[in-house]
Amino acid sequence: MSYRRFRAVGALLAISVALLTALPVYAQNVEQFYTGKTISLYIGYTVGGAYDLYGRLVARHIGKHIPGNPTVVPINMQGAGSLKLMNWLYNAAPKDGTAIGTVNQSAPFVPLVGERQLARFDAMKFTWIGSVNDEVSVCVSWERTGITRFDQLYEKELIIGTTGPGADEYFLHALLRGISDAQIRSITGYVGGNEINAAMERGEVDGRCGWAWSSIKSTRAQWLEQGTINVLIQFGLRKHPDLPDIPLIMDLAKNEEDRQILRLIMASGVFGRPFVAPPGLPADRAAALKTAFDATMVDADFLAEADLLQAEISPVSSATLQQLLIETYATPSHIVERARALLR
Repeated sequence: MSYRRFRAVGALLAISVALLTALPVYAQNVEQFYTGKTISLYIGYTVGGAYDLYGRLVARHIGKHIPGNPTVVPINMQGAGSLKLMNWLYNAAPKDGTAIGTVNQSAPFVPLVGERQLARFDAMKFTWIGSVNDEVSVCVSWERTGITRFDQLYEKELIIGTTGPGADEYFLHALLRGISDAQIRSITGYVGGNEINAAMERGEVDGRCGWAWSSIKSTRAQWLEQGTINVLIQFGLRKHPDLPDIPLIMDLAKNEEDRQILRLIMASGVFGRPFVAPPGLPADRAAALKTAFDATMVDADFLAEADLLQAEISPVSSATLQQLLIETYATPSHIVERARALLR
């Protein structure tokens, strides 16, 4: 055999070996991929708050519904109302299905109506897995203020604590000031909800807005029972069944344009407790994560533990979240700009 022919045969053998080596990886199905793997479930807030509670609750149960039964480990990555986590998931996280997260319900809408320069992501391109709960949020006052009704805010100032530009507290107190004559002032920069609650106890702030009703019931029910806090107004497209006599933000609309603006901003409530993965996941793994999430939401053990923790469960599918994003981002530009002006 000539030297040239020998080299050609050697090259063909090398290519054949490379193809055979790569073939099992290429043909690897979802179960094969996840067997023996660990999924990191990142939580955009500190330990002990409601987002942490829901994140760890899902982490304890979702693994058994994912083919290959991977271990799911919760990791806290707080900052800027979970915008830090959103940016990381979009730009730096592995895009193979081993990193997912739970973020603030308002975070997906920051590029539309929030501090756009802080959002280094396209919300439409994320892999939305689903939401544990369709949330109604509230504004509360500490009992020492003497403020027990929303209409008192027209005469008396309420100082609230907020985290950052991706959080409900940041959005919703600004909305209240913009849509009404309510006197609300914020102190920004708290790391998470637990820190805001501690600030209320210390007297640094006198209230909190954009606090999920489910969070209060699961983490601070005693404050309600003891009259330590008063619920002033609720944020959502609907009233919560527990709060039939508390005014709804939608009631403050003065005209149809106001209602359109409120509908735009209140859409975030449907996201409630969203779980999300980076963009660009392999289609079969993205589908497996969504299916596993849906199965977890009806899992008897999951629901029993949620009931024990007093965690509301009213799941929203990935398809519903994606469609809501499409509809919201299609809002006429003049409505979006007015909403942005109100929030500023």
